[in-house]
Amino acid sequence: MMAGIRRQEGMASVEFAFLAAALMLVLFGIVELGRTLFVLNALTESSRRGARMAAVCSLNDPAIAQSAVFDGAAIVPQLTTDHINVQYLDEASAPTGAFSQIRYVRVSIEGYSHRLLIPFLTLEFSSPDLAATLPRESLGWVEDGFQPC
Repeated sequence: MMAGIRRQEGMASVEFAFLAAALMLVLFGIVELGRTLFVLNALTESSRRGARMAAVCSLNDPAIAQSAVFDGAAIVPQLTTDHINVQYLDEASAPTGAFSQIRYVRVSIEGYSHRLLIPFLTLEFSSPDLAATLPRESLGWVEDGFQPC
């Protein structure tokens, strides 16, 4: 009887190691899912901030892209002004360059890749292109000395 018990010594440690590894993988997966959802939500907010600035700033003002990347704060990792695309649209939502025909502004986040931080795995995926469109407002027109950008 004692020989059978001695062969079982340490078995709990082995079982715990297998179970702990699986639980840690699930835990890291849940944390990464939450972080990924945060990044996607922050990218959506980034495009909205950029569109809001584009509606009131002068055409192609650098402040638009700076505002869209949260003025350099590291809220979204690796998001730079290179990912920001600003378009000025006419009544039919077609791109236009004529100031008098601009009715909408669209700011999109394009080509952003999100890297997962799961240990021992280097996974990266491209986020979908996110865009926000707003009606134009002042487009940099200054009245009474107030300059929005």
